[in-house]
Amino acid sequence: MTEPKKVVTRFAPSPTGFLHIGGGRTALFNWLFARRYGGTFLLRIEDTDRERSTDAAIDAIFEGLRWLGLDWDGDVTHQFARQARHREVAEELLRRGKAYYCYASPQELEEMREKAKAEGRPIRYDGRWRDRDPSEAPAGVKPVIRFKSPNEGETIVRDHVMGDVRFANEQLDDLIIVRSDGTPTYNLSVVVDDHDMGVTHIIRGDDHLTNAGRQSQIYEAMGWDVPEFAHVPLIHGPDGAKLSKRHGALGIDAYRDMGYLPEAMRNYLARLGWSHGDDEIFSTEQAIEWFDLEHIGRSPSRFDFAKLENLNGHYIRQADDTRLAELTIELMQRVGGWASDGDNAGPAFRAQFIAAMPGLKERAKTLIEIGKGAEFLRAARPIPLDDNARKLLNDEARALLKRLHALLEARQDWSAESIEADVRAFAEAENLKLGKVAQPLRAALTGSSVSPPIFDVLTTLGRDESLGRIKDQAV
Repeated sequence: MTEPKKVVTRFAPSPTGFLHIGGGRTALFNWLFARRYGGTFLLRIEDTDRERSTDAAIDAIFEGLRWLGLDWDGDVTHQFARQARHREVAEELLRRGKAYYCYASPQELEEMREKAKAEGRPIRYDGRWRDRDPSEAPAGVKPVIRFKSPNEGETIVRDHVMGDVRFANEQLDDLIIVRSDGTPTYNLSVVVDDHDMGVTHIIRGDDHLTNAGRQSQIYEAMGWDVPEFAHVPLIHGPDGAKLSKRHGALGIDAYRDMGYLPEAMRNYLARLGWSHGDDEIFSTEQAIEWFDLEHIGRSPSRFDFAKLENLNGHYIRQADDTRLAELTIELMQRVGGWASDGDNAGPAFRAQFIAAMPGLKERAKTLIEIGKGAEFLRAARPIPLDDNARKLLNDEARALLKRLHALLEARQDWSAESIEADVRAFAEAENLKLGKVAQPLRAALTGSSVSPPIFDVLTTLGRDESLGRIKDQAV
């Protein structure tokens, strides 16, 4: 019995922009599949487009993958650095009679295009140099190298998602594998790199399905094993249209900056086009245990911000309070206007923030919401009031707070239980429901009509700060 091949997957982005949401999902699927089978997950940067490839984009890809928690194995491969190897394979294809030099001029190619248009045919190279002797080449013309595609029969891509996809070979013309300036083209470079890296499974977007047909022919021409394919339908917006920025086609870094947790993004992206029964919420460990290619759907999945937010809220409620505080502080210092030094960045504030976290995270759907909810901890007296707080603090409410201040000032035991007992007794004595006392108290303490539970706010702020804030608003 032969030993099964070790699974090797790869993620191969072009560094011409940020790591977008579709790329993040592709990376995740490859990572999950490799991790499930104890295989290897490789990273290749396809940086052959030298004009558009940037170091900043490469760094953004690395940072996005690290934030998502997708660790790759071994060193990163840079495709541009392997051009000599790609040309070597092109030369081998020439020797095998599987490729040829083409000397067709730009004018000839344009004439082919115009003729095909006029006759209503697909635009294809007509193979005029396929069997000609290079000795007939015109002087001074730098040739391209074209792959000699089979022109009869069909090429079958056996795909784990799409099933058997058949291409009539007569519809696949002789593609250029090396340009006239000597640079290899995408389809050749990808095949050589995937072969040399030992890739066994190629999981990528279904916009590469036609490429799979062409690439399969190159594998076979070289006598190499063809990897197994899984072409995943692209992500659409909630309205079914192609995903755009208004739908959420943003960089992974944008989701980090909007306050999403990486574990929530992994869960959401895994569920975006793949399913395990009716399970919606599952850990990364469960995703690794369950992930397969056969349960990737054939229809485009729809990106839904509301679902992502709700899922993120779930993970926030499950998260460790200290970790949430650290993540929120880092995020708010980076994008939320919080200073990175001073009292609001010190250990005392961190301790307060962690203490307030159980109440802050209960309704929050993002770290940004937690940060905004914690603004009352950072405010200096007299704290600013929002419009709702001002409306709550009318003359009657301020007089009420003055009487409450006198009661609370006498209390030395500043625990939530004792304060709650005092405030409830005060409300009863004033013949008021608790909310009629709690709302102006909340406005005075936080400057807002929304906050964590009011008794948590009082204990988090502490006795002196709480009494000071109440006194500021009392008349």
